[in-house]
Amino acid sequence: MTFRLRNVPLLSRVGLDRADELRSNPEELAKGWAEAGLITLDVRGRVNIVDGQVVLDDAAGVGDQPPAHAVFLGRIPGGRHVWAVRAELDEGSTPLLDIRRSGQLFDDTSAALLATAMAMLTWHDNAGYSPVDGSRTTPAKGGWVRVNSNTGQEEFPRTDPAVICLVHDGGDRAVLGRQKFWPERMFSLLAGFVEAGESLEACVAREIAEEVGLTVTDVEYLGSQPWPFPRSIMLGFHALGDPSQPFSFNDGEIVEADWFTRDEVRAALELGDWTTEPQSRRDPASESDSRLMLPGSISIAREIVESWAYA
Repeated sequence: MTFRLRNVPLLSRVGLDRADELRSNPEELAKGWAEAGLITLDVRGRVNIVDGQVVLDDAAGVGDQPPAHAVFLGRIPGGRHVWAVRAELDEGSTPLLDIRRSGQLFDDTSAALLATAMAMLTWHDNAGYSPVDGSRTTPAKGGWVRVNSNTGQEEFPRTDPAVICLVHDGGDRAVLGRQKFWPERMFSLLAGFVEAGESLEACVAREIAEEVGLTVTDVEYLGSQPWPFPRSIMLGFHALGDPSQPFSFNDGEIVEADWFTRDEVRAALELGDWTTEPQSRRDPASESDSRLMLPGSISIAREIVESWAYA
């Protein structure tokens, strides 16, 4: 059995012109700043949002030019420049939402802006010193580079690749696992970071063997999604496994796994996701309807599971 993603994952949708050609053009950045929008994220990654759109303040309100800690995100439809900064936010006027828990409420442009802002501001929070010689670094090129104050060497944002895979039997069963810190019934796909010198396909096979002891074949790529918590990109796959092979939890990360039927997965999808109020609170009789809860709609894990369940 093969299948494809039914939808582009939310954080993978094109809603932003990143305008990288402007990053090295301080005159154009300064000119655009006068009419630019400004996104403010607090230390918890929350932003103000109204009607599905992130609130854009007038950048000129904070000064005549971009502050040193601001990051140029790009241009939104209509050509307006948008920047991002980290600062405290007022809890009163508009709701503060976290893209990780409330991403399904954001439109495509807001999701693209916030995924980029989250990744870049977190990088700046942790990149004040050079990993080469410990010298202080300063932002440049609209915040997309940090420069070593001693040598002039440029440091760039880092993205860590991670694979995430749905293992299925080629028919109506798929493997889902529960990490040791997750509540009972909370299951998701198997995932892990790519190691140095390792291909994506080899990483899929290794991670699944380490986490649940299964040998997989026919590894196929499905799609990707940035995951800026803090700096990953998730690379989605599916692969074939053998239900007769016993599970073994070799690295201690996964403590429970099982083969779930397509009907069970569909039933769980209908109940909502990790961020949804438990169905049992609304209807106590439903508590036994599903033995699993599935990931939130913002994640590529959810999109992969849905695409397999309704293939």
